[in-house]
Amino acid sequence: MICPSFADPKFLIIATDVPALLYYSHIPAIIISLLIGFFVFLKDRSSLAGRLLLFISLSFSLWTFFSLITWTNNNSELIMLVWSFFGALYVLLCILSLYFVYVFIDKRDVSFKIKIILGLIFLPAIILVSTAFNIFNFNLTLCGVTNEGVYYTNYYYGVGFLMFLWILFLLIARYRKAEKEMKKQIILLGFGIEFFLLSFFASGYIASLLTENSYDLEFYGLFGMTFFMAVLAFLIVKYKAFEIKLIGAQALVVSLIILVGSQFFFAKNQTSIILTGVTMALSLGFGYYLIRSVKHEVERKEELQLMADKLAQANDALRKLDNAKTEFISIASHQLRTPITAIKGFASLLLEGAYGELSEGVHGALEKVYSSSERLVSLIEDLLNVSRIESGRMVFAFEKATVEKLIKELYDNFILIAKTKKFYLDLKLPETPLPEVMMDYSKIRELVSNFIDNALKYTEKGGVTVKAELRDEGVVIDESGFVIEGKKSEFGKVVRVTVSDTGIGIPREEIPYLFKKFSRGKDVSRLHVGGTGLGLYVGKAIAENHHGAVWIESEGADKGSRFIIEIPVEHVG
Repeated sequence: MICPSFADPKFLIIATDVPALLYYSHIPAIIISLLIGFFVFLKDRSSLAGRLLLFISLSFSLWTFFSLITWTNNNSELIMLVWSFFGALYVLLCILSLYFVYVFIDKRDVSFKIKIILGLIFLPAIILVSTAFNIFNFNLTLCGVTNEGVYYTNYYYGVGFLMFLWILFLLIARYRKAEKEMKKQIILLGFGIEFFLLSFFASGYIASLLTENSYDLEFYGLFGMTFFMAVLAFLIVKYKAFEIKLIGAQALVVSLIILVGSQFFFAKNQTSIILTGVTMALSLGFGYYLIRSVKHEVERKEELQLMADKLAQANDALRKLDNAKTEFISIASHQLRTPITAIKGFASLLLEGAYGELSEGVHGALEKVYSSSERLVSLIEDLLNVSRIESGRMVFAFEKATVEKLIKELYDNFILIAKTKKFYLDLKLPETPLPEVMMDYSKIRELVSNFIDNALKYTEKGGVTVKAELRDEGVVIDESGFVIEGKKSEFGKVVRVTVSDTGIGIPREEIPYLFKKFSRGKDVSRLHVGGTGLGLYVGKAIAENHHGAVWIESEGADKGSRFIIEIPVEHVG
């Protein structure tokens, strides 16, 4: 059946009275949907969400193209053919939209059960395409307005409404379980796709209920697709959806140019055409600079990410090397400790006369052997402690004990050394006995011993004072090793031990480095004092494990130093 020719007055009125909105609503929607669909698909062809978006774009574009044919063509057979596919394409588009939402949010394919359900919903739309339930009449007078089966029409519009509700409940359910960043994407996606489906469904359904002259209401429903694609472009730019970066900005610019260019279809006068042309030229210029700036930004971010990845790899490699070094030190120290201890032990027996009288020369040599072996034992113990600290294997045996007892023992050990060097060694204890504290006695003893030993080594004249006191509040130390003024420890009362000397002093700028591994002050070399620079590093770790603090105070070079440790009274290790 062929429609009347264009010479027929009845048809001529209809053909020349095509609404100007037709091209503005149809052509930009087709181009924008295909543009986004193919961009996303070509970026990652293996992405299921990308493929589904492409199928949505193709289905919508085919439906819209068929709509253009029915409005602009005079061939009745062609109109009847394309009109028969409207219902099937509509159902397919709605089902694909639901499928897409599932995959986009869940990042995986839907279950086989859901696929079966969607297939059963789509099946009637295919079976009834070529039956009288779909199209049963063609109106020659109006040339292209067909009569559709009411059951088929209600069926595919009902499917559209069902998919709208299904997606709505799906979005709500996934939103409740999603993380904060994903919740924002769900809101945007839901708003975009639900607005499209609702506008597409409502405009078509309302037009089908009204008179034949109201079919142009469908045009307004097509703008929902442009809005949906704009939302997807925003998701691409803002949240790197579909793992796409620059392409989102390109799509936005091209879409803008298409929308502006489509104004030419219904420009009524020369002024409108000129203004539209100027607007398009400005859009091209600004769009070019936008894409170029976004491209540069993406390239910089990629370079920074590449540098960050390389830095992370280098850090991992350094961490492995550091662990290997720590393990080597631990093994080597364990192997060295046994023979050195034996050397020290036999040297001590010889000096005590266990194997007979020794000449003065032999006695002096043995004293040097004993002294050197003692330093080696100390070095090995420091290395082992460092190894234990870095590997997290430092074990503490906390028990109730008094600091006074500990200090008196150390005083007895060091008083002879001080007298030999003609230094004084003073001990200042409070009149009221100090309370017992929970501590690892041997490790705190080692720490205070190291303080006294250093004070005697780095003093040329004068002496050393060891003071113990109870304080109501402890201090807090910053990362540089200095007391933070006005900030107090959360553990309340503390026992403070201060070892003061009249030695070479320490410049303020050197203090932060003294608690690092293998670090020593610059001025110590002039005293020819041996040392590893590990004692204070180990001591800091011991104090921190007691939830205490350790720090150094000095007025500067040649003004003496104060080595201080605080241990909370109430803390239980």
